[in-house]
Amino acid sequence: MNIDPRLLEIIVCPQCRSGLEPVAEELVCTGCGLAYPVRDDIPVLLVDEARKPA
Repeated sequence: MNIDPRLLEIIVCPQCRSGLEPVAEELVCTGCGLAYPVRDDIPVLLVDEARKPA
C-alpha cells in the first residue's frame, strides 16, 4: 500500500469521523473498527464496502 502520509493525516472514517490507521491492505478506523479496503493505492471510504469488526 502506497498512500501519501499527508492524505492519511486528513482522511477520517465516514461512519464515526475517527482517524484511520493503515493495517495490511486496509485502513482501520480507530473509533468504530470498520476496515476500509485500499484498491490500487486508492482508499475506498464507503461504509457499504467496509469490513465489520470481528
